[in-house]
Amino acid sequence: MKNSVQLIGHVGQEPEIKNLEGGKKIANISIATNEVYYRENGDKVEQTQWHRVTAWGKTADIIERFVTKGKEIGIEGKLTHRSYDDKDGNKRYITEVIANEILLIGK
Repeated sequence: MKNSVQLIGHVGQEPEIKNLEGGKKIANISIATNEVYYRENGDKVEQTQWHRVTAWGKTADIIERFVTKGKEIGIEGKLTHRSYDDKDGNKRYITEVIANEILLIGK
């Protein structure tokens, strides 16, 4: 269970699919997860968290074929962090889930 992530949420945008050299495929999506709780005074609070998800190979193929904006899906994978320098030379940081498996839930 080291570095294991499981999420169920709704896809926030159409998947971004890239075909790389050597026949490799990568899919990038964002998933929104919602949490609801109630304050002591009874007020309902809804919080949405956005998660960047990247998938490779056969998992990317499944995303390309079956996943669309708004669809509810489940993913299992691992959490990763990376950084890069943008075109202006600023250091940017990315946290993402690398998906190993996908479960198609919604219509």
